[in-house]
Amino acid sequence: MVARVSTTLTPVRVPSPAHPAPRRTRVLALPEARWALASTAAFLLALPLDLGGLPWWAYGPLYALAYAAGGWEPALEGLRALREKTLDVDLLMIVAALGAAAIGQVLDGALLIVIFATSGALEALATARTADSVRGLLDLAPTAATRVTEHGEETVPTSELAVGDVLLIRPGERIGADGRVVDGASEADQATITGEPLPVPKGPGDEVFAGTLNGTGALRVRVERDPADSVIARIVTLVEEASRTKAPTQLFIEKIEQRYAVGIVVATLAVFGVPLAFGADLTDALLRAMTFMIVASPCAVVLATMPPLLSAIANAGRHGVLVKSAVAMERLGEVDAVALDKTGTLTEGAPEVSAVRPLPGSGLTEDALLALAAAAEHPSEHPLGRAVVRAARERGLRVAAAQDFAAVPGSGVTAVVEGRLIEVGRPGDPSDLVLPDTGADRPEAGATVVLVTGDGVPLGTLALTDRLRPHAPAATAALTALTGTAPVLLTGDNARAAARVAEATGLVDVRADLLPEAKVDAVRELQDAGRKVLFVGDGVNDAPALAAAHSGIAMGRAGSDLALETADAVVVRDELATVPAVVRLSRTARRLVLQNLVIAGTFITGLVLWDLLGHLPLPLGVAGHEGSTVLVGLNGLRLLRESAWRPGQVPSQGTRG
Repeated sequence: MVARVSTTLTPVRVPSPAHPAPRRTRVLALPEARWALASTAAFLLALPLDLGGLPWWAYGPLYALAYAAGGWEPALEGLRALREKTLDVDLLMIVAALGAAAIGQVLDGALLIVIFATSGALEALATARTADSVRGLLDLAPTAATRVTEHGEETVPTSELAVGDVLLIRPGERIGADGRVVDGASEADQATITGEPLPVPKGPGDEVFAGTLNGTGALRVRVERDPADSVIARIVTLVEEASRTKAPTQLFIEKIEQRYAVGIVVATLAVFGVPLAFGADLTDALLRAMTFMIVASPCAVVLATMPPLLSAIANAGRHGVLVKSAVAMERLGEVDAVALDKTGTLTEGAPEVSAVRPLPGSGLTEDALLALAAAAEHPSEHPLGRAVVRAARERGLRVAAAQDFAAVPGSGVTAVVEGRLIEVGRPGDPSDLVLPDTGADRPEAGATVVLVTGDGVPLGTLALTDRLRPHAPAATAALTALTGTAPVLLTGDNARAAARVAEATGLVDVRADLLPEAKVDAVRELQDAGRKVLFVGDGVNDAPALAAAHSGIAMGRAGSDLALETADAVVVRDELATVPAVVRLSRTARRLVLQNLVIAGTFITGLVLWDLLGHLPLPLGVAGHEGSTVLVGLNGLRLLRESAWRPGQVPSQGTRG
């Protein structure tokens, strides 16, 4: 379950570096976690002393501490609920624990207290971490901007900007508002918004987004949206709204808890009061009622659900998938449709040189052309330039020293290499290039093509693409086999790049050029058709879709803080093949949960009927109750075995590309 995000966040704004450090709530900073830890520690200290036969004074105070530390808060909340004329299962557990202690079964009651205190701490942590991630996203937007007026320049808070204001964006600054370039040329790193792996050239007429990072040129931008309505602000709103849409499921669970709690309380009072009204002994009636309270308590039901899911979480963690909660693990097994991001998910999110093509008559080999381009790009910090230099080094080429290096924002670089003026940049019109008339030699669809010239004469082209992850075709084929339908590709990148990746991975339904809200709309469209959607992504722009989907998985190595915190699970080592494996593991866990619920229900029903219709000895009732608890616990622990992680075989036709 993804914790609900508070709608009353009031983050303290700080200057935004290129990569803002996340502000994560420490576990022990939460009072729920501290009380749960104290309760668990006291219980674990008391347990061996109790089982070892030591006198009461040796372990009794420790049990009392476990009761007090773990039970005071749910007891207080339960009493407040009673004042509102409602009854929840937390209060019932406190009553059951105290009832067990009243007839000497202190260990039973302490175990109930520990389980519920730990569960409350985990929920509080999930909520706090989600709120942290939203604050981190807001920190992407700068707090101040340079506004150009008739009297010059002035620095103003971004909250005071209005539609029509003109902003000066200097090199390396974050853009303060959504708008359109009116003057200047540069590149903008807008991966946080669209997911595009490469900086996008910006010139007059181009749209820019708040929170994105300006490149090496200066821009003048006219504000077109109120800061409160910027794309990045809408991302925060979408995350909050999508998280709240899961509340009806939680409300349904709370209604079940309410009915169960009321039913057990009424039944216990009846078991005590009816025999007493017909002349039964007070002690016998109380003993029967307390036995009923113990055997009817939901210890076995709680453990019927948690061990399989927690074991699955531990097993997935050993294989590099962090599933955040038992409810998240359960939800993963319910999915019957998958939507995938492209950049950073199916691809690695970093450009690489995919083709080197000398032009006829240049007299250069591929290696010679690449070496010239790498020499010119060597001083550059642009991602494309670094990719060219990296490709030359991987081929073992000598990279000559360059003089008179210059970077032209939005165009490329120039440098003197071995006496020749080498220019590397985007061609004005790639169709004008005279290339060999072979399909293999033409630029690949979706590639970024750069032209290399020497002293103004075209020498050749380099094609750069975002590298596909090695296991992407196999992973998409496995997901298709699991759900019965091929995944949908949702990306903010351009249609040509999306089509190239879709062809390599066997995907048919491709939706490109999507802003974050469009990805959410696509996910909701699938869910409105009755599908339970798993969304897999990595960027800030993917966070709303991760929250809106039935279940979400984030790629962890380069994933944004918000995506990692919003998702139900994180693939820590970016191994895409683990996505179908964890879905399969979750389905196995859900089957074990069902088995355990049947076992627990059978034991509880049998023991309750025995107590009501016959005479169930208290020791036998406790043994049956604890026996069912142990049985379902051991059944759930089966998923800790290595054999439970089954990546499975992928059909050969799904591995093309």
